[in-house]
Amino acid sequence: MHSAISRSLLVLVSGVLALAVTPVATAAPKPPAEAQPCANKTVPPPPVDTSEKPRPGAAAPAPLPVPPAPVGGERMAECGLVLPKRALNPPEGTTAASWVLQDLETGDIIAAKDPHARQRPASLIKTLLALVVVTELPPRKVVVPTKEDAEQECTCVGIAAGGQYTVDQLLHGLLMHSGNDAAHALSTVLGGVDATVAKMNALAARIGATDTRAATPSGLDGPGMSTSAYDMSLIFHYGMKQPEFAQVVKTKSFEIPPTAGKPAITIYNDNKLLGSYPGFLGGKTGFTDDSRHTYVGGALQNGHRVAVVMLRAEQRPTRVTEQAAKLLDYGIALREDKAESVGRIEYKPADTVDAGAAKPAPNADGASNSGAAVAAEDPFGTVGWIITLVVFLIIVASFVIGHQRKKAMAGE
Repeated sequence: MHSAISRSLLVLVSGVLALAVTPVATAAPKPPAEAQPCANKTVPPPPVDTSEKPRPGAAAPAPLPVPPAPVGGERMAECGLVLPKRALNPPEGTTAASWVLQDLETGDIIAAKDPHARQRPASLIKTLLALVVVTELPPRKVVVPTKEDAEQECTCVGIAAGGQYTVDQLLHGLLMHSGNDAAHALSTVLGGVDATVAKMNALAARIGATDTRAATPSGLDGPGMSTSAYDMSLIFHYGMKQPEFAQVVKTKSFEIPPTAGKPAITIYNDNKLLGSYPGFLGGKTGFTDDSRHTYVGGALQNGHRVAVVMLRAEQRPTRVTEQAAKLLDYGIALREDKAESVGRIEYKPADTVDAGAAKPAPNADGASNSGAAVAAEDPFGTVGWIITLVVFLIIVASFVIGHQRKKAMAGE
C-alpha cells in the first residue's frame, strides 16, 4: 500500500514541478476604458469669422503643447465640473464653457469646469499686457500717441494723437474701459505690437500659463490666440499681488486731463459688480465674436478672497456679471464650509512643467508600462511562489512516505 501512496505522491510532485518549469500563460489584464478626450484640449473652438487668418505668406501657429501632467494638480485635467467631494452643485444658469473659482489668499482652486480647456481670452488678455507694463514702464513716464494708436478698432478711451498721457493714465484706460487705443499706445512704447506680444507670451511662459498665447495686445482675435480658465486665474492671481494693478482694477472712476485740444476724459469702470457686490476687489470683462463673453473678478467676504474666471459665456438667461456673482457666492460658501480644494495655482516656468510628470513611460507600441511597474513591486514573482509550493509538497510527501514505511516495518 505504501508503494501506491508513494507513487501517487511522486506523480503529484512531478506534475507540480512540471508546472513550475513550464512558462505560465496569464491573461493580459484588460486595459481600463479610456475616457473621452476633453473638448478643446489643444485649441479653442473653430473661429466664426476671418479674424484668425494669418498674414499673407505666414503660416498659422501650431497649437501649444499640452503638458503631460496638468498644471495645478491631477484634477485640473478633468473635463466637466470639478467639485470637492460632497459639494452641492454650482448655481444654475451659468453659461460659461469653462470657469475656475480660486482662493486669492492661498492659491487653492475651490471648484472648476473644464479648467484647462483652451478658449479665447478677448480683453482679459489686457491683464497680461498690464503686467508687462507695470514691470517695464514707470507710471509717470509720458507717452505721446501716434495716429495709428488713436485710430484703433474700438472699444476706445478716446486718446488724441500727439497728446501727452502718462503710463498710469493709459493703464487706467486699458483696464477700466478696455481701451484698444490705450493698449496700442502702450505697445508702441514697449517696442511695437510684435515685440509687446512676445513680451506678453514670455511672461505667460515664465509664470506657468501653458495654455496662453497672445496674438494681439488688446485681445482682438488673431492667429494662435488661446488661454484657459486656469491660466487666466493664474494671471489674475499674479496681478493682484502687484499693488499698481490691484489699485487700478478696483477704481470706479478716473479722469484724464485735457490734452492736444481734447477735453478731459472721464473713465468709468466697465465691471458692473464694482460697487454692487459686497467686498468686490475689481476685475476685467471682455468680448469678441469668436471668444464670446469673458470675465474675471474677485471679492473679499468674511476673510475669504475669492476670484472667478469665466470663458465663453453668454448674456442669457442672465447677464454674465450676475452669473459671476452667483459663482462668487458659491465659492465663498465652499470656503466657509472648509471644503477640500481641487487644485492649486502653481507658478511653474513652461520649461519645468514636464518634470512634474510621474507616469510610466509607454512601450514602443504605445502600450503602457504600468504592468511592468506593478511586477517590479513584487520581487518574489510568480515563479518564486510556485517553487515555494513545490518545496512544501516535497516535504509533505517525504513525511507521508516515511510514516507509511514505519507502519509497514512495524507490521512485519
